[in-house]
Amino acid sequence: MTSTMASRTSTRSRGDGEKYTVLLPTYNERENLPLIVWLLVKYFGESGYDYEIIVIDDGSPDGTLEVAEQLQKIYGEDKILLRPRAKKLGLGTAYIHGIKHATGSFIFIMDADLSHHPKFIPEFIEKQKEGDYDLVSGTRYQGDGGVYGWDLRRKLIRLYKRKVLEGLIERCVSKGYVFQMEMIIRARQLDYSIGEVPISFVDRVYGESKLGGNEIVSFLKGLLTLFATT
Repeated sequence: MTSTMASRTSTRSRGDGEKYTVLLPTYNERENLPLIVWLLVKYFGESGYDYEIIVIDDGSPDGTLEVAEQLQKIYGEDKILLRPRAKKLGLGTAYIHGIKHATGSFIFIMDADLSHHPKFIPEFIEKQKEGDYDLVSGTRYQGDGGVYGWDLRRKLIRLYKRKVLEGLIERCVSKGYVFQMEMIIRARQLDYSIGEVPISFVDRVYGESKLGGNEIVSFLKGLLTLFATT
């Protein structure tokens, strides 16, 4: 056995037998998508965990879906699943759509704009195992977490037990960018155990933010409504 093969075998042996699904909603992410997918493949591969990446494109006019199709040819249909929708229908519904096609027992939700680096994924998995947490959330408020170009609009990478995510989705009423915030609030209300991993956030690498001015106002209004009703 060559040293390279031995190294690969050693890396794979660190897997835990579980499968991890990454839900990756996209809209006009043709520049970012190849990089985020490459990084996900890299860090999952190095850590030895079984995974799949579900790309949920909402009819991007910039050709994001065509790029995703090329990535699927490169990495394989077992690793890159395409579950597109005809038009932009909102982040919350994208996750609902994606989880219907997920085969993993654990689900990562993250953004395709590289505001969160996939290098933290093994830490999320290790943290979940450490306390058998129902969900693990990235945080910039503790430990070595940092922020580079981060603002109010940034979302958090999260890892959920599949059954926990499905239960939270059933209870959530938000469909837009408040969806992630509502899920964490509902999780606390239901006394789900939550682990935290300090991570660095960076502003999007390419393209324009998915949130326009009107959407930011809607986001803030949604938060106010959420806090008033929970």
